Amino acid sequence: MRYNLIRKMDISNGPGVRVSIFMQGCEFHCKNCFNPETWNFKDGKEFNAQTIDKVLELCEKDYVVGLSILGGEPMHQANIEGTKKLAKAFKEKYPNKSVWAWSGFRFEDLKDKDVLKYIDVLVDGQYKDELHDPTLKWRGSSNQRVIDVQKSLKDGKIDFIEQ
Repeated sequence: MRYNLIRKMDISNGPGVRVSIFMQGCEFHCKNCFNPETWNFKDGKEFNAQTIDKVLELCEKDYVVGLSILGGEPMHQANIEGTKKLAKAFKEKYPNKSVWAWSGFRFEDLKDKDVLKYIDVLVDGQYKDELHDPTLKWRGSSNQRVIDVQKSLKDGKIDFIEQ
């Protein structure tokens, strides 16, 4: 597994100041994707235990309210195990900080995956250029949904985050 980039201070991918990691590799190849440099699974840097340690260290600062995991595609079968390890380690160390993740897969396709135990908010669905809306918060197209994962898993139905 590989990652493309770590941002130590990100204010555009979720609420507040966050640390963001962009996983490497995506098969969706959405038209006008904002991050096509993350498509190739062989590019980027190796994702390993040191990567997780680095992300956790960056998240120590009091002003960092959470971790954002984007891509590429963090829920692709080549990436999901590493995404889960990172999210789990983060929640164990920072139980009061949030994990947000973006995926082209829909919640319904991921709801049985262990990784969701450690995700607070999932922005799901592939970016659709014809549904692009620059006024939307935390998503690029109107088909994408901002989901309260833990509430949804508990309730057995999808609960959305108010925008």
